[in-house]
Amino acid sequence: MRNIAQTGYELDDLKAFERRLTEIIGCSQQPARKWRLVLLAASVCVALGAWQWLSDPATSQLSLAKSLANHIFFTVSSIALVFLFLLGIHKRVVASSILASRARIVLADFNMSCDDTGKIILKARHPTL
Repeated sequence: MRNIAQTGYELDDLKAFERRLTEIIGCSQQPARKWRLVLLAASVCVALGAWQWLSDPATSQLSLAKSLANHIFFTVSSIALVFLFLLGIHKRVVASSILASRARIVLADFNMSCDDTGKIILKARHPTL
């Protein structure tokens, strides 16, 4: 039989772990929102620049280099978007999801899981035969 005091300590540990996990995931969501806005702004700039570039009748008559030189907004915004992806913006945008999924993998060994905010979900134990 389990000691009641031992179970209480385990419950306290689980609550402390849950608080820490929700704190970590919560703290990673704020920067992720900012990076989402940066990615959205860069994508909108590329889309607007592409629209201007493709709607220009001179685009089909010029070489690619001259056409890109004429549409500097599209060229710069495209380079900036590629640069952002090379710096890993795609990982920063989904950082909290990555943390939650890795926590789920670890918690699965203990018949637990967590939601996207870090709240612990206890799974029912399967009876052993």
